[in-house]
Order: sequence, then structure tokens, then C-alpha cells
Amino acid sequence: MTKRGWLGIGILAIAAVAGPVGSGQQTTFDDRIAEHASRLLDRGRRIFRFDTFGDEAFWGGTIRLHEAVEGTRFGGVGPGLTPAAALSLGLKVDVEALSLGTLNAVRRGRINLNDPAVTIALIDANAIVGVSGSRDSNGGLRTIGIQCALCHSTVDNSVAPGIGRRLDGWPNRDLNVGAIVALAPDLSVVANLLQTNQETVRTVLRSWGPGKFDAELLLDGKAFRPDGRSAATLLPAAFGLAGVNLHTYTGWGGISHWNALVANLEMHGQGTFVDARLNDPVKFPVAARAGFFDVRNDPDLVTSKLPALQLYQLSIPAPEPPPGSFDPRAANAGKAVFNGAARCSTCHVPPIFTEPGWNMHTAAEIGIDDFQALRSPDERYRTTPLGGLFTRQKGGFYHDGRFPTLRAVVDHYDRTFNLQLSEEAKRNLIEYLKSI
Repeated sequence: MTKRGWLGIGILAIAAVAGPVGSGQQTTFDDRIAEHASRLLDRGRRIFRFDTFGDEAFWGGTIRLHEAVEGTRFGGVGPGLTPAAALSLGLKVDVEALSLGTLNAVRRGRINLNDPAVTIALIDANAIVGVSGSRDSNGGLRTIGIQCALCHSTVDNSVAPGIGRRLDGWPNRDLNVGAIVALAPDLSVVANLLQTNQETVRTVLRSWGPGKFDAELLLDGKAFRPDGRSAATLLPAAFGLAGVNLHTYTGWGGISHWNALVANLEMHGQGTFVDARLNDPVKFPVAARAGFFDVRNDPDLVTSKLPALQLYQLSIPAPEPPPGSFDPRAANAGKAVFNGAARCSTCHVPPIFTEPGWNMHTAAEIGIDDFQALRSPDERYRTTPLGGLFTRQKGGFYHDGRFPTLRAVVDHYDRTFNLQLSEEAKRNLIEYLKSI
């Protein structure tokens, strides 16, 4: 046989293994990209919902929050946290984590909502959104940890208020983070960081109220605004962030920066975080004293999870408003106002509804005080993306909820920029904002 004949047989053999050209059986780099994205997406979802980054060492070990949850009956302290109390604090129950028998009992009102043992069982089953733990030999909790989903997920209330299917990325504006943390028996580590006493720490935590959290407290120690109000800000949405440059109210950084900061400094996980901007004893005295500008842990339980977590968060779309929640005809007219007379689209550029590029403004540019801006490195406010505004109506608008309604927001800009919008234009604009 000629060399050409052997060559032909070799090519046919390779083709038989690899499959015909265009058959889809060959593994291409495009296939690898798709498989990689799918794997990261699935892993990121699990991290967002269930990963504690090792923060049980803080929540269950250092401040002993699980002891307040279980109560004296199970070896802890106080009366324990009943399901009724947990729901009143804004904690949510994932119905998909419940057994069919438990679900039926909930629907029939046969679950004792005044028994901490039920709360312990729900935590043990991973049924309380954003909280995890495991039982000890006495039926109580061995420890407790928290996840991203605690603040940045809620449920659809399909079974009962606070009980339903998960809605990842939706801010939990019912969650009273401060009141929950204030239950912990030992807050001395926080008091020492802030150079104060535990009772003062609890007073500060209880001042936050539902749907708010002060991420900068452990950086600059500023618990209250100059006007005496709490310095806490509203829990932000974690959806609709694809294409958005900065991802916090005051533009600290992108998703991975903030995930690393929160996982290490706020959730108190065990990882690595580096941000030299925090090594500023004037602006960030607490962070500088504590060395938060260069955190190293071995093993690092955070860094390897940042890529998947980022991809999942970027994949969460802004939810569409429910039917009947706005007037379509008025919203269509309001779109013209948004893009025209009101000049909203100058900064809230569709379809991402923030500026492509550096989406930051001084306080003077948007007509508000600079207190929260000055707590950040760039001392500016980010143009917040507007998708899914209907999920953020509880607690008000802007970073601190200072505007209770969309009408208050529109009136603010009408005054600040002397827009002289008519009443009809304002009504239509509000309907459009509700439709985004």
C-alpha cells in the first residue's frame, strides 16, 4: 500500500473517533468555555446560598450567637429564638428545604412557632435562608454561621409570610441584622475594636432597624450621622449588576472586591483581603488599628470561591415587575420624560440604568449631604442601577432610605435641577420607574 493509502486510512480512523466535522461531537474551546461557565454558575449558586467561608469561628465561637438561638433549655442563654421571633426579625424560610410532612404541617398550622426547638431543626435542615448550623448531642446547636443569602435573598411568601421559594439577589428589607447580632452573649470583640463597651455596641446595633446594615462601622467607627440618625444603610440589591462598573452605594469596588471585603471583614470568614486604602488612621481608624488592610488566613477559605460567586451574581437578572403593579400607558409616556425633560437617562443610561464607565458623583452633583460618601475612598456616590425598583420600595430610596417614595425622589431632582416638571409628567415618570 502506498504512503498515501496509509495516510487516508489514518485520517478515516481519526474521523471515526472524533466524529464527522460539524457533528458536535468534537470538543472545541467554545465547548470548554460553555462547560466552564456552567460549572462556575452552579458552584457560585451554592456558594452564595450555603458557604460560610469558615465564619462559624466568629458567630458560633467568638460571640456565641448560637447560644442565644438555642436558649437555656438546650445549654445556651435566655429564652431561645422561636420561629415566630425569627420571622419577626425578618429571617426567611426556604420551603424547598422542608420535607413534605413539615410543609404540610406548616400549611395546616400544626408547627409550634413558639418553640426554639423548631428553629434549631430548621437551621439544621438548611431551611433558614442564609443561616447554617448543626445540632449537638443535647439537641441544641454546636455552632452557627451565615451566608451571602442572609442579606441578599428573600422568599416569595408562597406558603406564608416569610416562607416560600428563594429569590436570590433580592434585598431582604425585613431583616433586622442589628437586632439579631445584638442577641449574641459576648460582643466584647466588637466592643474592643470600637474601643467602647458591649452595651453601647448593642445600642448601636439596635438603632439600625429592619433592612439596614452599617458595613463601615468596623472601618471608621462612625455609628451615627451628624444629625443623630443611624449611619446604617439599606441592604442593596444583588441583581442586575452585569455591565455595571462599581457595586456599592459609594463605589468601593467591583463585585469581587466587595465580596472579599464582606466575606473577611463583615461575615468574619477566614480568607485573604488586601486594600491599602484602609491603612488610613484618619479616615479608617478602626480598620487601620486592626490591620484590616492586609488580612491573611491559612487555609484561605474565601479567595478560591470569588470567581464562581462573581459569575453567579452577574447572572442574576433584575426581576420584572408583577402585572398590575404599574400603568402601562402612563409608563410609556413616562419613558419619554425619563429620556427627555427629566434628563434621568443622562446618568441612568438604558439598559443598565447607570453610567457605562465610572459611575460616580459628588454629593453636590446630586443635591445631598456627603456623610456616607466621605466614608468611602473616592468620597462619591454611585449611580444606582434602576432595574427591579419594585423590590426596593420597602425602607425607602437612596442609600439610607431618606426618600420614602418614588414621588419624593422625583420631587428632589425636580428641585435640585430646576426641571419644572408638570404633575402629569411626574406621575408618568413614576409609572415608568415602576415598570423598569
